[in-house]
Amino acid sequence: MSLDSVGADAVDKAAAADPEVPDAEMSDAEVPDVDAAPDADAGGGPGAPGADEEDGTARRWPARVAGLLVLVLIACGAVLLLKADELGDDPAAGNRALTDAAATERVSGDVSSALSTVFSYTPEDTAGTRKAARGLLAGKAARQYEGLFGQVERRAAEQKLTLTTHVVRAGVTRLTDRGAHLLVFLDQVAERQGRPATTVAAQLSVTAELHGGHWRIVDITSR
Repeated sequence: MSLDSVGADAVDKAAAADPEVPDAEMSDAEVPDVDAAPDADAGGGPGAPGADEEDGTARRWPARVAGLLVLVLIACGAVLLLKADELGDDPAAGNRALTDAAATERVSGDVSSALSTVFSYTPEDTAGTRKAARGLLAGKAARQYEGLFGQVERRAAEQKLTLTTHVVRAGVTRLTDRGAHLLVFLDQVAERQGRPATTVAAQLSVTAELHGGHWRIVDITSR
């Protein structure tokens, strides 16, 4: 409602209250002071410019908050993707020795059995040990074994030496689909004819690879 409309309504109401007084004879004092009346429209009512700005600001707040939330979610997603990429590059993430108990037990059993076989022999059957080693060893380990076993055969024959190896413990430190690293503790009992048996403890670092569904030792290092 405009200021002119407010003034016109006030004059009409005054004339209705005192019909004997002509409109033209009304003094200025009898006419309501329109300017002095409270101005609801100018004081921040719904149609005032200030009120419109406040309403617009109030309506923009939810949109701003939603925008900030989207930015936060995008930032969090970027951090998670970065962490996932770092985990993918972490060697420990691909180590099945930490997660696959069955595969860990299998490689531990295969390597323990192989070591017990290739490091056990009697004076009468060193040939059987050499033959078994050819199926259990590969790569560097096979070449080293072949180079040394000739000396072992001669000593075993001369000294009537029997060697028996027992794996005390084999721990898989790393395991993948194709390879494994193990730390092996073993006891070796040496018996010479006419002499008491002696036991020697050994510690080996072993590398094995999966060939044809079987684990074969490719490297042996004494620790």
